[in-house]
Amino acid sequence: MKIHLKHYLVGLCAVALPAMAQTLLPQPQQVEWKKGYFNWQKPYRLECRQTVAEASVPVQQWLPAKAVTVETKRVVILEKGNPAWNDEAYQIYVSADTVKVSAKNEAGFIAARATLAQLTADGKQTRAVMISDSPAYRYRGAMLDVSRHFYPIEFVKKQVDLLARYKFNRLHLHLTDAAGWRMEIKRYPRLTELAAWRTDSLWKTWWDGERKYVEEGTPGAYGGYYTQRELRDLVDYALERGITIIPEIEMPAHSEEVLTAYPCLSCTHEPYKQADFCPGSISTYDFLENVLKEVMDVFPSAYIHVGGDEAAKASWPTCPRCQAKMKELGTTDVNDLQTHLIAHMGRFLKSHGRTLIGWDEVIDGNLEKGTTVMVWRGLENATRAAAHGYDVILSPGAYCYIDAYQDSPADQPEAMGAYLPLKKVYSFVPGENMSPAHRAHIVGVQANLWTEHVPSAAHAEYMMWPRLLAISEIGWNGTKYKDYDEFHQRAVNETQYLRANGVNAFDLKKEKGDRVQSAIKHKAVGATVIWNKKYHRSYPGNGPTTLTDGKLGGWNYGDKPWLGFLGKDCFDVTIDLGKVQSISEVGADFLQCTGPWIYFPGTFTISASEDGKTYKTLFEKKNPDKNFPYYKTEWWSWKGKAKARYIRLQGDPVVHGGWIFVDEIIVK
Repeated sequence: MKIHLKHYLVGLCAVALPAMAQTLLPQPQQVEWKKGYFNWQKPYRLECRQTVAEASVPVQQWLPAKAVTVETKRVVILEKGNPAWNDEAYQIYVSADTVKVSAKNEAGFIAARATLAQLTADGKQTRAVMISDSPAYRYRGAMLDVSRHFYPIEFVKKQVDLLARYKFNRLHLHLTDAAGWRMEIKRYPRLTELAAWRTDSLWKTWWDGERKYVEEGTPGAYGGYYTQRELRDLVDYALERGITIIPEIEMPAHSEEVLTAYPCLSCTHEPYKQADFCPGSISTYDFLENVLKEVMDVFPSAYIHVGGDEAAKASWPTCPRCQAKMKELGTTDVNDLQTHLIAHMGRFLKSHGRTLIGWDEVIDGNLEKGTTVMVWRGLENATRAAAHGYDVILSPGAYCYIDAYQDSPADQPEAMGAYLPLKKVYSFVPGENMSPAHRAHIVGVQANLWTEHVPSAAHAEYMMWPRLLAISEIGWNGTKYKDYDEFHQRAVNETQYLRANGVNAFDLKKEKGDRVQSAIKHKAVGATVIWNKKYHRSYPGNGPTTLTDGKLGGWNYGDKPWLGFLGKDCFDVTIDLGKVQSISEVGADFLQCTGPWIYFPGTFTISASEDGKTYKTLFEKKNPDKNFPYYKTEWWSWKGKAKARYIRLQGDPVVHGGWIFVDEIIVK
C-alpha cells in the first residue's frame, strides 16, 4: 500500500483559531473526547506498520515536527486497518504520548489527514480523542463552472485544498458552454483560438448583447483556456489530495461556441445560428469521439460528464440529415435523436473503460448499464433514474445550486436568483421519500456553482464557502446528524478559520437571515378569491388561500407564501369581501428576481365594484423599464376612499414569457 505521506498531514501548521470549542467538519461518525493533548513539540518516534513504510517520501515531510531516532515512549503509529473496512474508513487514537492512525488504504489515510488537520489547528498539539469514521456516500462533489467565467489554475488548486480539508473527493469542472471553451484540444485548435474568447468580460452583458466570439489576441478579448499540461498537473495535484477531477464536455446543447468555431457540426452549417449539435451528421459523432479521446487522455477519472441538458432541438425537425437519422432509427420523435447520441457516447466511453454521467434529461434514453445520472431538476427524477437501474448523484437545484443568494439580496453581490442560505442547504435529506430499493442507487451528492453572475475568483469563493460545509456534512454523514444549531456553531467557527487563512468566505456572524414573514391583519384575510386567471401549477404556494392568508413570503420565490403566474395577462384575480364596505387601501406584494425571469408587472390595475358587474378603476401603474433591480420586493397599492365588495387586481408580465410572483393582497 503506497501512501503519499508528504501530503498526509499538510495543513497541520495552520493559523491558530481563537479560543473555542473543537471544530470538526464534517462530523466523524464516532467521536469520544479524552483528557489531554499530544504535544508535537516534544520528541517522538515514528513507527510504520504493515507495509505503510513503503511510502516513497520521508515521513519528516508530513509531520508537524521531525521524528527522532532515539528511544522514547512518545510515538506516532501508522498502521494498515481492517481489510473489510470501507476504502475511506479510518481510525484515530490520540493520547498524551501516542498518535495512532489506522486505514485500509491511501484514501483512508487522506481522510484521516483532513481530520487531524482540524484537530491540530495550531500545528503544536492535538487534542486526545478516539475517532472511528467512514463516509455515508462514496461520491462527494462540488462543481465549478469555468465556462461562463474563466478562473486561473492556481485558484482551482486552492479550492482543491479546501475541498480536501472537508473530505470531498470529486471536483467537477464544467469546461464547455456557450460562454467559452476551456480545454486545449490539439486536434481542433479553433476551440481555443476562437471559441475560448468573447467580446465582453461580464457574461450578462455578453448574453444580452450580440454573443460574439473573437480571435485570441484581439484587443479586449475576454476568456482563456487550460492547456493539457496545466490540466494534467491539476489532476495530479488533486489526486495527491484524494480528489478526482471530473471533466464535463457539453452535448448536444449549450454548444454555441463550438458551432461558431466549427459550423459544419450544426444543422445549418452557419455560425451563430444554433446551440445544438446536429445528431444526424456523422461528423458530429467523429468530433465528439475525438474530443473525448483527448479528454480521457488527460483525465483518468472513471466518470466523464457529457451534459445532455436543455437541448432546444429547434433545427432538428427540418434538418435533412436529422430526418434521415430518424428514419434509420425508426422514429418520428426528435427527442429520440438526443437519446441516440447520448447512448452512443455512453457505449463509446464504456469501450474505453469509462462511465458516462449526464444531467437528468438523459434518464429516458436507452443508456448503458452502469450509467450515472446527476439529478438537478427535482428529486422525483432520482426515483425515475433509480427505477431504470442507473446510479444517482443528487444535486437538486433547491438545495445544491449555490449560485443563489445566501443572505438578504440587498446586502449581497448579484446572484442567479432565489435564496439559499446555509440552513436550507443543511436541511437537504438525500433519498427522502424514496423506497429502500431506489435509495440504494444513490452514490453521492454534489453542489454546483454556475457562474453567470460570478465574474471573479473572489466572488466564486464567496459563493462556495461556507455553503459547501453543509454539503460536506451531508455527503459524509448522510442523515445521521441533523441538528442545525449545533452544525451552525461549527460552521461559524470554521468560517473564522477560512477567513483568517485568506479564503473569501461569507461571514456567517453577519448573516441577517430570511425576509421577515410576520402575519398581517387586514380586511381581505380569509376572503374568497375568484381566479379569473389561475396560478401556475409549478408554483401553487399554499393553494387557493395563499393571497388572503395574511402571510408574506421570504426571499425564496419557491417558498409556500409565493404564487407564480405565467403567460400573457397572467395575473387576474377578484377578492370578494363578503359585503359592501369602506376601503382606504388596496395593494399587492410583488417579487422580482430576473435570473429566473420573475419581474414586477408591466401594467398593474386595481378596480372596485359593489355588485361584481360594474367596476371603477382605482389605480393603474405602467412599468415600461426592463432594467429593474435584480432582486427586490415591492408593495404596489392604491390609497383613497371608496366602497366595494369586489376588488379586482390585474397584471401582465413586462417581459414576454416572464413570471409574476405575488404573496398577498392586502385590503384596509
